[in-house]
Amino acid sequence: VRLQASGGGLVQAGGSLRLSCAASGSVFSIVDMAWYRQAPGDQRELVAGITPGGSANYADSVKGRFTISRDNAKNTVYLQMNSLKPEDTAVYYCNAVIRRLGRANEYHYWGQGTQVTVSS
Repeated sequence: VRLQASGGGLVQAGGSLRLSCAASGSVFSIVDMAWYRQAPGDQRELVAGITPGGSANYADSVKGRFTISRDNAKNTVYLQMNSLKPEDTAVYYCNAVIRRLGRANEYHYWGQGTQVTVSS
């Protein structure tokens, strides 16, 4: 199983970016999906999470600006980021709880990370 993230980049404050993360390989089912971020010197923190049914939760710092969504048919999770601030600068990682084909248990998988840089 592999999670491939894309969509990061450099944007000015107030701008927008959309991150995508697709799961591939021997995926049987995906439970929760989420985006985390880690700035230099900081711990990795949860940005947003979403259940298979579409219920979402957000960190207080991004509420009203970021929107998480998913396409279950494509095994893909998205993060629409609007009104970006310099403090949103970080490496963003996707995470998914996946049950593999032929396996009974579910495991956490991580994408490779994508850099988001917001200039002031």
